[in-house]
Amino acid sequence: MNPLRKLFNQTLIYGVATVLPRVISFFLLPLFTGVFQNAAGYGQYTNIYAWIAIFNVILAYGMETTFFRFYNKESEKQNVVATALVSLLVSSLGFLVLSWLTGDSLAAFTNINPDFIQFTAYILVLDALVIVPFAFLRATEKPMTYGVLKVLNVVVNVGLNLFFLLLLPKLATGSEGNNFWSSMYKEGWEIQYIFISNIIASAFTFLVLLPYYFKVKWTFDITLWRKMMKYAMPVLVAGIAFTINEVFDKILLTELLPPDVAEEEVGKYAACYKLALFMTLFGTAFRMGVEPFFFSHAETENPQKTYAQITNYFVILGSLILLTVVVFAEVLASLLIRNPVYWEALPVVPIILLGSFCLGIYHNLSVWYKITDKTRYGAFISLIGALVTLAINFIFIEKYGYMASAWATLAAYATMMTMSYYLGKKHYPVPYNLRKIAFYSGLALLFSGLSFYVFNRNLIAGGILLLLFLGMLYKLEGETLTKIFRPR
Repeated sequence: MNPLRKLFNQTLIYGVATVLPRVISFFLLPLFTGVFQNAAGYGQYTNIYAWIAIFNVILAYGMETTFFRFYNKESEKQNVVATALVSLLVSSLGFLVLSWLTGDSLAAFTNINPDFIQFTAYILVLDALVIVPFAFLRATEKPMTYGVLKVLNVVVNVGLNLFFLLLLPKLATGSEGNNFWSSMYKEGWEIQYIFISNIIASAFTFLVLLPYYFKVKWTFDITLWRKMMKYAMPVLVAGIAFTINEVFDKILLTELLPPDVAEEEVGKYAACYKLALFMTLFGTAFRMGVEPFFFSHAETENPQKTYAQITNYFVILGSLILLTVVVFAEVLASLLIRNPVYWEALPVVPIILLGSFCLGIYHNLSVWYKITDKTRYGAFISLIGALVTLAINFIFIEKYGYMASAWATLAAYATMMTMSYYLGKKHYPVPYNLRKIAFYSGLALLFSGLSFYVFNRNLIAGGILLLLFLGMLYKLEGETLTKIFRPR
């Protein structure tokens, strides 16, 4: 099979599988913004899950990317699997014990209600324990198995949220006497029920993947582990810095805005931020498919040419998504954010979308430091991005609120993208078609600006601009894209 065709086929499956857990945000956004009638409740939920995202990266400590590198590099592949499994098992259980012993300190540090600390610890540990089994499925090119498990996780999570937040209150209040349902229901437990749903879904996934822990010969190669950790530590630093770029703005808004409005503003910002998730989902799906592809094709003849083509197609499709979401921003808001109190933050949508687009391009450009084992550069780039995020937020949040956070996101990802391109030119030159990249991204940016700001989100004007873009795309790229996506 054509390698690009194979990549896009796997990306489609990974797109459904990996992106679906993030699509939970879409499925549940109307529910949560309805349950939390006051935006402050949604702001509190957002703040907690921002910390979960940061600790997820810490507990993974770069082992996923490291696993791909060493699984393709080492001859004793089972040794790599076993060593990675043991490493994450020990560190995860160690964190769980630590959370039991220092729960109050963790609550004080994160400004999370102490009642929620153990919930977050269980979610974090269960997520960490499935990293290697899921990475193994990707490395051995079993996207369908991977996809089914991810979809089941989503089904369980969404189903339980619907039960606890919608059905259970009706069952409890509509029944006479102190029956089973009324004893299960606790008023004001919205966030607890969200946690319980997440924990049950994560536990289900872990139990399904548990056999992978028994399929390997239990060994721990300390020499191999040291090499893996040397590779992983810069990835960890990059991951933490990246997560700061992605979620720390919500934490800083909570801390830096006046206490009486902070959680409400965070709720509005986070809800409208979700509308940019279409771009994030596309970028995540593409990265999930392309990361193993980068490593497996590193030794082929002229891989740089293939990498350049992949980036071209990412930019083309990403430009289309950018323009489409901007044109239909108000429609999406009315469908996904049912409570108009949140719509005040809609102006952040184009900014966050463009930032996510830059991030997706950055992930494509980052191939050079991953396959040349120069992950320290990835850590350096991400740290610079994190510093940009922190600086803009600290300086401007007090005056401009969540708009400062939106611009900080764009500035950070644009900086990372630019740095990766210029450093990559020096260390691993790839013949990117800059004219094509600039043409499609620039045209999408122009049409998006016209639609959102000049025509004030008018659907007719935006629709005409979108059709013009699609027509131009079909004329210039239709034949090539058809060859890739057309069934055999």
